[in-house]
Amino acid sequence: MSANAETIGNGMLGADSGKHPKGLYVLFATEMWERFSFYSMLALFTLYLRDSTEGFGWTAAEATALYSNYLAFVYASPLIGGLIADKITGYRKAVMIGGFFFMAGHGLLSISALWAVYLALTCLVIGNGFFKPNVSTMVGNLYPEGSHLKDRAYNIFYMGINVGAFIAPIVMELVRQKFGFHPAFAVAAFGMVISVAILWYFKGLVSHADRSAETVASDAEASAAASDGESEVVGSSAHSAALMKSVPDWKRIMALIVVFAIVIVFWMAFHQNGSTLTYWADDNTDWNVTGTISNSINAFWVLTLTFPLVWFWGFLDKRGKEPSTPTKMAIGMTLTGMSFLVLYFGATIGEGMTKTAEQLSAGAFRVNERVAKNLVTQGVPKELVDKLMTAKTDDGKNLIDGVKFATKTDEATKATVTGEQQLIAAVNKVAPGEGDKHKSAIVQNAYLFRVSPFWLILAYAIVTLGELMLSPMGLSLVSKVAPISKRGLLMGGWFVATAIGNKLTQIGVFWDIWLQSTFFLVLACMALFMAIVLFAILKPLKKAMPGV
Repeated sequence: MSANAETIGNGMLGADSGKHPKGLYVLFATEMWERFSFYSMLALFTLYLRDSTEGFGWTAAEATALYSNYLAFVYASPLIGGLIADKITGYRKAVMIGGFFFMAGHGLLSISALWAVYLALTCLVIGNGFFKPNVSTMVGNLYPEGSHLKDRAYNIFYMGINVGAFIAPIVMELVRQKFGFHPAFAVAAFGMVISVAILWYFKGLVSHADRSAETVASDAEASAAASDGESEVVGSSAHSAALMKSVPDWKRIMALIVVFAIVIVFWMAFHQNGSTLTYWADDNTDWNVTGTISNSINAFWVLTLTFPLVWFWGFLDKRGKEPSTPTKMAIGMTLTGMSFLVLYFGATIGEGMTKTAEQLSAGAFRVNERVAKNLVTQGVPKELVDKLMTAKTDDGKNLIDGVKFATKTDEATKATVTGEQQLIAAVNKVAPGEGDKHKSAIVQNAYLFRVSPFWLILAYAIVTLGELMLSPMGLSLVSKVAPISKRGLLMGGWFVATAIGNKLTQIGVFWDIWLQSTFFLVLACMALFMAIVLFAILKPLKKAMPGV
C-alpha cells in the first residue's frame, strides 16, 4: 500500500468499521469544557444586564439587542477562523488560539464595569472564530470520506457540547446565589483552562485530524484504492465519496447555501433560549429558581435523547431506511415550530388567568412598554405613565421601567416587603400619591402570571429533538458535501447562517410589546413555513447531495 493507503488502513479504517476513534472523545472533552464556559456566560448574561444591583438595570429590549448582536458576531467569526485554519495555522493550533481568547473574555466579565463587558465580548467573538469551526472540522477529519459513521460521530460530539451546557447553568445558579455574578463569570474562565489543557495533553490522538485539505483529498483517493479488496466497509465509503465527487463543486456549494438560508429561521427561534425563554422562565414559570437554571433544560434533553436517536438511526441504517440528512433537517424544523406552539398554549392559559388578591399580594410585577400602553387605555394619565417610564435612580438606572418587583426581605428592618408594596412605593416616589390612586390598574397590568414548568420543559423536549435533527446534521452535511478544498470555509459558512439567525433573535425586542402568546405564535408560524419549504425542495437537494 502507499503511505496514504497505509494511513487509511492503520488510522482511519477503524473509524469506518463500526468503531469510533479515540480522538473523537478527546474532541468531545475539549468541546465539553469550552461549551461549559460559553453557556455559563450565556445563562447569566441577559439577567446580569437587567439586574439593577450588580448589573446595569437594562430593559429587556436593551439586553436582548446586545445579546443578539453578540451572538451574531460570535457565529459569524468562524467564517474567518475557518479560512485562517485552512490556509495558515491548521485546525488544532487555531483551536488552541481560540481557547486563550476565550479565557481572556470570560475573565474580563468578572470585572464590574461596562467597558469590561464590551472588551470581553470582543475577545469571546475572536475566540469562537478560531475555536468553533475548526474543532468541528477535526471531528469530520477523523473519518474517511463518505463514512456512514459521520452523522453518529457528530451526534456524539454534540452530546459533549451539551454535557457542558447542562452543567454550566446549574453551577452558575449556585455560584451566583452565594457569591454574585462576577465570581460566576470567573468560574467560566476556569472551564476554558481545562478545555485547552485536554487538547494539548492528548494531541497525539487527534494529530491525524489536523490534516490539510490536500491531505484529506489524497486520503480519499487512497480509500478508493484500498476498497478494491481490503475492506467492504471502506469500499462503501469510497463509493459514497465517488458519488459525491460526480456532482460539480458549484452545485454542491449552492445546495449547502440553500440549506444555510433555511436554517436561519431555526437559529432565530432556537436561540431565544438565552433571552426571551430565559425571561419567560424567570418571570412566568412557577418555580423557586431564577431563569438561569432554565438554560440546563435543553442540554438535559440532548443528553437524554442523543443515544436513543443515534441508536434509532443505526437501526434504520441497517435496514436501508435511514432518512437522508436533508429529510432529518426538515423534520427538525417541523418540531421546532411545534415547540413554540406548546409555549403559545401555555402563554394563552397564563394570560387568561383571573388574578386573585392572594396572587397579587404574593406575586411579582414588571412595568414595560406593553403595560404602559394598557395603563393609558385604562385611563391612567399619559403624563404620569411617561414620567414612570423615564424615572431614573441616582446612578442612572431605570427606577420602574423593566425593573422586577418581587417579595424580598428588607435588610434594614428584616421585614418582608411584597413586590406589590415595592412597586407602589416606587410609583409614589416618582409621583406622590399617584401609586395609591391608580394602584388597581397598575398591579393588575404589571402582574407577572406564572404557569406550570411543564410547558417550558415539554417545549424544550420537542425543540431539542428538532435541534438534534438540525444542528449536528448540519455539521455532518458540510463535512460530507463541501468540496475538500473549501471545507473549513464552508464550515464557517454554516456558522454565518447561524450568525444571521442569531442576529434575528432581536425579534425579542417585541417581548415587552406583544403578548407572550403572540410572540410564540409568530415564531411557530415562521418555523413551520420554512419546514414546508424544505420538504418541498428535498428532491433537488438530494440530487445535489447524493448519498447523504
